[in-house]
Amino acid sequence: MHKIAVIGGKDSILGFGALGLETYFVEDASEAAQTLSRLAKENYGVIYLTEEYAKGAEDVIARYKDEMTPAIILIPGAKGSLGIGMRAVSESVERAVGADILFKEK
Repeated sequence: MHKIAVIGGKDSILGFGALGLETYFVEDASEAAQTLSRLAKENYGVIYLTEEYAKGAEDVIARYKDEMTPAIILIPGAKGSLGIGMRAVSESVERAVGADILFKEK
């Protein structure tokens, strides 16, 4: 069975531990990228990563973009959304469908 992890700053992900998810508190983007890389090689099916730290882990995220596992999902941090996660969803849908059907402006 695959595990689920959440990576981010303590104030952003502390509550996920109460839901039974494994939490990994990091101090900066470099540490987040290292943690993400390590967890991706282990038995994790889903890894949530706060957008704040995703900016420094683009290469690791890209490495697993087309893999079945782990699914790397960007989530807003305690300071709110940076829009990175929504752009990633839009790009994935556009690659799969061939058109931007989610956020197309009229």
